[in-house]
Amino acid sequence: MICLECKKTLNYIYHKNALDIFGLELCTKHKIRLEKIIKTKGTSKEVIQLYYGLKDAGLNPMLEWWDGTKSIDIAISRVKLNIEVSTEYHSISHEQAIIDLEEAMHSFKNGFTTIRIPQVLIKYYLKETVINITGIVEGLKANIKAI
Repeated sequence: MICLECKKTLNYIYHKNALDIFGLELCTKHKIRLEKIIKTKGTSKEVIQLYYGLKDAGLNPMLEWWDGTKSIDIAISRVKLNIEVSTEYHSISHEQAIIDLEEAMHSFKNGFTTIRIPQVLIKYYLKETVINITGIVEGLKANIKAI
């Protein structure tokens, strides 16, 4: 049992505390850090799990990255990929759809690709989601090299 962030060996209590809350093995320092992010940014458990899944896959994700106008759930800056996790994907209003489209347009104008992933997909299919995002990153890297 080691902390996913600092690789520090965990005792059973630390292991159980973080595992019960996040489904992840974290030391007290990193558990508190995530609790602070959740409190200030409203980050969901699924976003945190996806972040660590991408990290484990060898990508270099950034959690709650500020793009100059708003906080992005997860960003992979090397390939200019923004990942937004949607909580109410099935019941989106036309107003929210327009806002999402405008945000994607502004990101695209700045050279970023934005993908939206339903929270339920991460909750039930985390490994498959990570595999597909890894494929997107590889595609973006290939396009960057081609330019």
